[in-house]
Amino acid sequence: MVAWVVELWGQVEAWLLALVDSVWALPTLFATTAGDGFFPPIPGETVIVMLAVGAQSGGGVAWGLVLLVAALGAWCGDQLAYALGRALGTRALPALRGPRGQRAVAWATRSLDRRGASVVLGARFVPVGRTAVNVTAGAVGFSRRRFMALSAVASVAWATYSVLIGTLAAAWVGDSPLLAVVVGVVGGILLGVLVDAVVRLRAARRERDVARPAAIASPAPGVTVPEADAALVTCPGPAR
Repeated sequence: MVAWVVELWGQVEAWLLALVDSVWALPTLFATTAGDGFFPPIPGETVIVMLAVGAQSGGGVAWGLVLLVAALGAWCGDQLAYALGRALGTRALPALRGPRGQRAVAWATRSLDRRGASVVLGARFVPVGRTAVNVTAGAVGFSRRRFMALSAVASVAWATYSVLIGTLAAAWVGDSPLLAVVVGVVGGILLGVLVDAVVRLRAARRERDVARPAAIASPAPGVTVPEADAALVTCPGPAR
């Protein structure tokens, strides 16, 4: 059993190195990062990390070219998701039809109207979140020009972050490219979960801050205004 696992590991590592050095490396990178914008199961981050590991190890393409193609692919994928949302609505993609997808769409719909810039930028680091935001932005009529600009910034930041993860993983376990890819992908997933948690906590806090003044201004039925407060509200006019 151990020998079989070792042999399989070696075969996967050989396939990984062959892809990194092949002419298909950049087309694969562009296709996966573009598809990742509207279909979360496509492993865009994994391919970025893989090519970054190869660049750090002295093989494949330069990391600067990896960053450029990854950012371009991510931006194109975001635009396609926006166009799908504009044409077909949020239920056009199977990834958004389940309970988690519907919660993400509901959150994106509420958040885009209040803080569109931070939502588009932050959601790029969360797989299902970015798909929900991209499609919802198109469905609710979010400004296309603004979305294109925000998506460009988010795509560059995400590509830089993914390349950095792969580079650091390769520097840590550079003697095993496949292990470096695994470490990089796991690290990227954990950081993505952390970003998702921070974004959601901040969103919930802002919603509470917005709801609190409304609750104070509109007391619940059956709650009486204290007499002192009522006197301030209904002061009699000057005596004639």
